[in-house]
Amino acid sequence: MHIEHLHEWNISPAEAIALQKELATQLDYQRPLDLNSIGLVAGVDVSVKTDVVTGATTSQAAVVVLSYPNMKVVDTALAQMPTPFPYVPGLLSFREGPVLETAFAKLETEPDVLIFDGMGRAHPRRIGIASHMGLWLQKPTIGCGKTLLIGKYAEPPNERGAYSDLIDRNEVIGAVLRTKVNVKPVYISVGHLADLATSVELVMGCTSKYRLPEPIRAAHNAAGAF
Repeated sequence: MHIEHLHEWNISPAEAIALQKELATQLDYQRPLDLNSIGLVAGVDVSVKTDVVTGATTSQAAVVVLSYPNMKVVDTALAQMPTPFPYVPGLLSFREGPVLETAFAKLETEPDVLIFDGMGRAHPRRIGIASHMGLWLQKPTIGCGKTLLIGKYAEPPNERGAYSDLIDRNEVIGAVLRTKVNVKPVYISVGHLADLATSVELVMGCTSKYRLPEPIRAAHNAAGAF
């Protein structure tokens, strides 16, 4: 899978924030997905393991490609390396980006869309992991977060597929989506080369009996298996 190496990852947090502000101006978050042309959807996740003796952390990335809409696994790529960046809220891309770059390079099947366990525009500088890596991949990307990073919202109705706007500084930055009745919602935001309405529709099309869409579940299980 082709990846544009846009910048080096080994930079300071201050430099990372400045870079995010620059890259955020390049994002396209108003391009509807053609859901009828999508045949392959990838889930993307990174798991971090800490050595109890040394305290050193290792990151394992997983990219799992599934057929759409029947959600059968087609390809899986894994990569592992020492975690290169400290945990800093809002700078997840610099912690996970290097190992993800390696995993993407191992993929033998190119997905049409990628769903990340993390945020897209629902980010203080509007460039979460899904947006940042979307620029590297130049593919449609979507963020699907399990917990709220930023923004306010009204609780969506307790119905499958119901959602409400996620708002920050008077701007709609995502959707709070109820994927299952009587279960906490997930936080959907556009990464790159998509729009919010079709992103929500695709996530629901990838979700069956669980809270999380199948590509994210598959990637989470694969990333955590080490």
